[in-house]
Amino acid sequence: MTLVANWRRVLSRAWSVRFIALTFALIVLDFALPAFEESLGLPPRTFALISGVTSAAAFVARLVVQPAVSGGQQ
Repeated sequence: MTLVANWRRVLSRAWSVRFIALTFALIVLDFALPAFEESLGLPPRTFALISGVTSAAAFVARLVVQPAVSGGQQ
């Protein structure tokens, strides 16, 4: 496994990385704070559902050209 040449730029600007980080944060919240959902009046497993959506968004974002990352190259 080899890193892409512009890995620092990818980490700081790629939407897929941002969505993956958000997914991770939501999974941690879902696991660590189940009472948090109840105190906000949210249905059970709300954070898990949102995690799935952000994970799907990361998949899509990985396939879309992001000029800030690749300079518009395809």
